[in-house]
Amino acid sequence: MKIKVIVPIIAKTFEDEVRRELASLATPGVEYDVESLDYGPASIESEYDEAIAVPDILNKVYKAEKEGFDGVILDCFGDPGVRAAREISNLVVFGGFEPPMLIAAGLGDKIAIVTVLQEVIPMINGLISKAGLKDRVAAVRHVDIPVLELIDIQKLKDALFEQSVEAIKQNHAQVIVLGCTGMMGVSNELMERLAEAGYDIPVVDAFAASLRLTEATISLGLRPSKLTYMPVRAKERKWWGE
Repeated sequence: MKIKVIVPIIAKTFEDEVRRELASLATPGVEYDVESLDYGPASIESEYDEAIAVPDILNKVYKAEKEGFDGVILDCFGDPGVRAAREISNLVVFGGFEPPMLIAAGLGDKIAIVTVLQEVIPMINGLISKAGLKDRVAAVRHVDIPVLELIDIQKLKDALFEQSVEAIKQNHAQVIVLGCTGMMGVSNELMERLAEAGYDIPVVDAFAASLRLTEATISLGLRPSKLTYMPVRAKERKWWGE
């Protein structure tokens, strides 16, 4: 099994962290490759950022299929280009939103998402509506830390704890989903800290959930439905800059 992880930004900030997580989480025998974008934004924190990331995402998905990969993880909670990637390939493709939300829905009735910035909340609300999860999401909160500053791990951990407690107390959350794949590697410690404070609830790491669901889907011999993700019609298309 071969899986490509596309970090859909031009910044190389998270590549080493992704490789470290893969080393500890990946199923033995599964081959992973990590690649960032050549063209696009330094981080995805707006609809505009997402839009300019998608062309090179699709280029790299197309290339991954030609190179014999079985699946692709688009390493962003905003699921940039996921549905389009399923249309242009026969690969298993997941982003960072669907897997943790599907897992969280099986762990508790009310889910709180804790993301990076206030400006990404409308994007996440759109994903929630499209997924039919509005009645399950109690709140979308933010830690007010830009994506590229998530490398300050202690600041991130403290902010996640504070917002998670507020989600539990104010919004009656029963499951926490970390709403940015850049928040990888902190879920277990956050879960323990919440338990020590008297809140015994699960915390779902978006990247780990995407990795596990991608592996499982490929292992089951499943692929995205071509009655949903229909192959695109042949027509003239001109990429920006051509």
